Amino acid sequence: MADEKKVNAAPEQEQDINELRQIRIEKLEALQNAGKDPFVITKFSQTHHSEEIKEIYNAHESELLGERKPVNTEGMDEQTARTAVNEDYNERRAIMDASPINVAIAGRMMFKRVMGKASFCNIRDLKGNIQVYVSKDAIGEESYAEFKKSDIGDTYGVKGYAFRTKTGEISIHASEMTLLSKSLLPLPEKFHGLTDTDTRYRRRYLDLIMNPEVKDTFRKRSAIISEIRKYLDGHGFIEVETPMLVPNAGGASARPFETHFNALDEDVKLRISLELYLKRLIVGGMERVYEIGRVFRNEGVDTRHNPEFTLMELYQAYTDYNGMMDLTENLYRHLASVVLGTTKITYNGIEMDLGKPFERITMVDAVKKYAGVDWNEIKDVEQARKVAKEHHVEYEERHGKGDILNLFFEEYVEEHLIQPTFVMDHPIEISPLTKKKPSNPEYVERFEFFMNGWEMANAYSELNDPIDQRERFKAQEIQLSMGDEEANTTDEDFLMALEYGMPPTGGIGFGIDRMCMLLTDSSAIRDVLLFPTMKSLD
Repeated sequence: MADEKKVNAAPEQEQDINELRQIRIEKLEALQNAGKDPFVITKFSQTHHSEEIKEIYNAHESELLGERKPVNTEGMDEQTARTAVNEDYNERRAIMDASPINVAIAGRMMFKRVMGKASFCNIRDLKGNIQVYVSKDAIGEESYAEFKKSDIGDTYGVKGYAFRTKTGEISIHASEMTLLSKSLLPLPEKFHGLTDTDTRYRRRYLDLIMNPEVKDTFRKRSAIISEIRKYLDGHGFIEVETPMLVPNAGGASARPFETHFNALDEDVKLRISLELYLKRLIVGGMERVYEIGRVFRNEGVDTRHNPEFTLMELYQAYTDYNGMMDLTENLYRHLASVVLGTTKITYNGIEMDLGKPFERITMVDAVKKYAGVDWNEIKDVEQARKVAKEHHVEYEERHGKGDILNLFFEEYVEEHLIQPTFVMDHPIEISPLTKKKPSNPEYVERFEFFMNGWEMANAYSELNDPIDQRERFKAQEIQLSMGDEEANTTDEDFLMALEYGMPPTGGIGFGIDRMCMLLTDSSAIRDVLLFPTMKSLD
């Protein structure tokens, strides 16, 4: 075996990883040769997690020692005080040990300090960390010798009872230590941890091991999605699933990923939206439906975009975009209250209040407010282009009057929408699936929900006129022919469904990842995706 003492004389991060791995492999082989291979163990029966033990012990201690006051050392000399404190600790310990809390936990060893016949280690499990006291007398000489040879990163099953040390830390007094898995590679050095973001995202397992706050972020993400389901199920919605491989990727403005289905010898696309299939279900009489699932858009990667992301879309018959605003406001308020315990959230040091009524403003009024341009006075596309040039807003020849309004909104307005805000009544040019406003057919009954300057949701009074919808698709195909790679194409099967009759319907799409970013104060979308898209290493 290699000289372990020599290798361990300096911090692990400075050592040759291959040499350290070889030492650990030799330790594993020694265990296997002794008939103690940890990898043949199939299970370990946990009774508690670390934080549960601490909660139970505190409650048990309060019950048994609640009336007992701490020893008063006032007026005592140092030696007498120390003796009195030790006697008080021993008496308290005797009372607690007479009614022990027996536990069995399992987790990864993150720290070890060997002190002759007794040692301390720290075990990290799903819920947190807990100290373990390991003595030769309690677990036996052979088991203790094996424990002394263990490495940081090894996974242990621990049986014993809970106690409080003299320093006040709730710990486990081990009676059995079972090696459940041998770590063959050293963890990142504890003082510097794992901070390189590229490594964190590529090796998420290491990120979860070394950074407990990351595990907490994903526990909150799970809780957010769970609460969305509970909320919608409680309001009469049905969760459904729709195809990911589709012949026509519609429902949003985005470039799709394309692939080939060998069995049918057909080219298909990965879905960019959930919309068109969910609306087919509304036609079929399923009045309230939702889906939470992955969608795929062949676009760039930045702090708020990943080519595959989680979208939640819902559709409700017999309501409109005003109903969707009410639902959004109530849902966000509910999620913050239940998951975070407050309706006031802080992101990057900025407080946003979900408890107050959300602002509602039209896109025209928002552009007037922040850009100083009254779009009601813009009569045609030529005038829109003129004012765009004056304000240095770049546009393309294919852009109409409504497209340019949206460009003004993106340039001048979005960054100001920090508090929860609904931006309503979008131009028809950018909304091919939305009902026109009866009072002004240049605009549609659509809103986008903004927080922190980000678009968080997109909703419509859904277009249910199949003749109008066909014309909108034709207009989109013209845009596609003029170079807009994100334009929709005509979906004949969807149009056929509309011709059977779809009731008035409100629909909305929520970006789950951005929602999780805000509610967990995470700076990038990759921080809330367990396995974000990364460029392959050469």
